[in-house]
Amino acid sequence: MNDLKDLLANSDLLLNAVAEGIYGFDLEGNAVFINPAAERMTGWQNNELLGKKIHQYHHHSHADGRCYPADECHIYATVKDGKTRHVDNEVFWRKDGSRFDVEYTSTAVYHQGEIVGAVALFRDISQQKQTDLDLRNALSEIRQLSEKLLAENVYLQSELSESWAGSGLVGQSAIYQSMLSQIELVSKTDSTVLILGENGTGKELVARNIHQLSQRKNAPLVKVNCAAFSENLLESELFGHEKGSFTGANERRKGRFELADKGTLFLDEIGELSLAAQSKLLRVLQEQEFERVGGNQTIKVNIRIIAATNRDLRAMVEKGTFRMDLFYRLNVFPIAVPALRERLEDIPLLCINILGHLNKKLGKQIKSINQQSLAALMKYDWPGNIRELQNILEREVILSHSNTLKLQQKLVPNQVTQSHSLASLAEAEKDHILQVLKHCHWVIGGEQGAAKILALPASTLRSRMQKLGIKRQR
Repeated sequence: MNDLKDLLANSDLLLNAVAEGIYGFDLEGNAVFINPAAERMTGWQNNELLGKKIHQYHHHSHADGRCYPADECHIYATVKDGKTRHVDNEVFWRKDGSRFDVEYTSTAVYHQGEIVGAVALFRDISQQKQTDLDLRNALSEIRQLSEKLLAENVYLQSELSESWAGSGLVGQSAIYQSMLSQIELVSKTDSTVLILGENGTGKELVARNIHQLSQRKNAPLVKVNCAAFSENLLESELFGHEKGSFTGANERRKGRFELADKGTLFLDEIGELSLAAQSKLLRVLQEQEFERVGGNQTIKVNIRIIAATNRDLRAMVEKGTFRMDLFYRLNVFPIAVPALRERLEDIPLLCINILGHLNKKLGKQIKSINQQSLAALMKYDWPGNIRELQNILEREVILSHSNTLKLQQKLVPNQVTQSHSLASLAEAEKDHILQVLKHCHWVIGGEQGAAKILALPASTLRSRMQKLGIKRQR
């Protein structure tokens, strides 16, 4: 012990000047030297530890509170075998019971070729570890944000690639103005909205306007077409999946719920969900948390739900094909989108709006529509609603060579009975398809084909032709 004291005494000024803490130990592990920096860092004073085993004072436990036996201590191991050790994943305990992250090196001290003790040089790396942790957290957040932005960009690109849709919420009729008032009221809240209406009435447009007028407008509006996916795929689309969770899952993917966090999730055609899918959806709507397919991490989200359907959900509840609890969860604030036949007086405004979009899309300069054509449009019952009006006007604009649009297609007015109406609709559809086919020289597929003009898949058009008995005359 005296040999070690003498050796350290020769370097006393230097050891007391350094910023790192320094301990000197004899062969029994007792402290024989403690510099001022060690006192400042641990709170233990020189006279309290000299001649004692320091391990039991400041190195007795791991960071998680588990006992750290002295015979496992790296510093004491150096005293025994003379090997230098560097450790950066332990803690020292202060006199007040607090701890700090420490990095230390233990080195054996030799005199005349024999080990006489060891010196441990240490420093407090708490701030460095916290900085490293903050950096890792920041990088993790950046990666997550980058992943979310990439996923949202992919989603938005797929949305932008969809066919032309919509002319805006246009209409002055009382029934439509009433609906607009409801949109304005509910958009200021986070209440769940159920949009009801026939196909082609503009339910998605209503959803987009509710989102755009809400406080969530700067966050994503994410759409899910519940009828477009099988039950298994729907779960993956909604909740996402982990890599390898099923065949073809080559990478982790975020679901629509996760993409819509802080924003709005639009569940279109909600009435098409199976009962099993309804159950899973209900649980997530109630808890606003879920796990990805193949994962076990619970993900919490903050989303507003807007659902839409052309089905009678109350009747489905009575038949047992739609869960009553899910219906009441969705039916907080129902908005009925009127059919076009219920607001025929809006057709002139709609035509102006649609023609403006078509001029940009098709490079035309249609400035008006003649009165005879407008009167014919207002006598028709529009089973396909605004979507049908858009399609008819687009076809007519393509065929038009004038700045004033004159309908070439013959529209059948409202019929007295339903059977007559259905027959007339079939005839009108047949006539419409025939005219487009003739215009396209009976080319069905491709960029110049009839299916493109009719906004239908080529297979669907062939199926309709077969059903309506449309054949090319040789």
